[in-house]
Amino acid sequence: MSLHPKVIDLVLDRVWRLLAAMDHPERRLAPVIHLAGTNGKGSTQAMIRAGLEAAGHRVHAYTSPHLARFHERIRLAGTLISEAELSAILEECERANDGAPITYFEITTVAALVAFSRYPADYCLLEVGLGGRLDATNVVERPALTVITPVSLDHQQYLGDTLAQIAGEKAGILKRGVPCIVGPQEEAALAVIEAQAARVGAPLLAHGQHWHLREERGRMVYQDETGLLDLPLPGLLGAHQVQNAGMALAALRRLGAGDAACEAAVTRAEWPARMQRLRRGPLVDTAGRAELWLDGGHNPAAGDALAEALSRLPPRPLHLVCGMLNTKDVTGYLRPLARVAQRLHAVSIPGADATLPATRTAEAAQAVGMPASVAQDVARAIRDIVATAPNARILICGSLYLAGDVLKENG
Repeated sequence: MSLHPKVIDLVLDRVWRLLAAMDHPERRLAPVIHLAGTNGKGSTQAMIRAGLEAAGHRVHAYTSPHLARFHERIRLAGTLISEAELSAILEECERANDGAPITYFEITTVAALVAFSRYPADYCLLEVGLGGRLDATNVVERPALTVITPVSLDHQQYLGDTLAQIAGEKAGILKRGVPCIVGPQEEAALAVIEAQAARVGAPLLAHGQHWHLREERGRMVYQDETGLLDLPLPGLLGAHQVQNAGMALAALRRLGAGDAACEAAVTRAEWPARMQRLRRGPLVDTAGRAELWLDGGHNPAAGDALAEALSRLPPRPLHLVCGMLNTKDVTGYLRPLARVAQRLHAVSIPGADATLPATRTAEAAQAVGMPASVAQDVARAIRDIVATAPNARILICGSLYLAGDVLKENG
């Protein structure tokens, strides 16, 4: 991080230069499944991986950001990359880069591709870091499949101020002749994706057109041209995880995975900090009889999905412990949550230069009608809550960076 302090600078020139210096690892990968979108990329990827692994396939996976350890970003055939392997490959990339300008995400993405190129696998899952068109992962000439999860407003300073502009960046992962699974989209986003698909000749398999999904009697029913699947609801909680499961199922069906793989996708997938119930650890001990939950969503669409998921849980007084970055739409995120939460306890995110001061998070909560106060840290906020509401449901939320800090603190 000290060698490559610039965090985001969306061009591909530096990535192509380093890939050439590393003898083009992106040309020696297992069949690639490339995922872009605003919300649901990580959960959808986790479900696809669970399904493929249940079918006996070896699967590489690249995701970002990490929560507790950088190694979470690079999974080699089912196992997180080792410290020794990661260090050695990063040093190789440093030597090949030879001091030229490059960003942190770019050089670590190249390192991941190098690692993937050296270990045998049946599939390689690549999650876009930001946008799509100019993201460092968008260097594979012909993936086996692409996926675009729901597009909403986020990262406007990099991707554009309108849904159409942002969708255009996400649609930049479409490749000629490569099928794309398209999740539920607003009309403006879908129109842009369809236009780009027509332009490059990419067949689309779109939600509501080529595949359908519904909840029915506590189960999930998926249907496409090959037939119907009656499956349990996803193990990952929330109505938004049902739609993520739909995209994963559409991808698995396109790849020819069987029904057992599809069921494993929804029942076996694990994805931390997405409506995750914390059940042990120091923070759980501090909470006592209160429930402790963790979620890393951070934009208005995530706030909507979270409020919906919380409304389906058995009734308990809900208190939020919230910390956010100053680049996010804090008011848009909190507005739907104000309908379900009794109070917000604002914290700053430890070690995050771009943290929003806790006082401003509290002010944003009050502006949308949610009583709020400021806490010194997460542990102090939990103690404050259980002092007056010992049976509360406590949700720590607002940022993946905060979620990662909480997972480390909680062991």
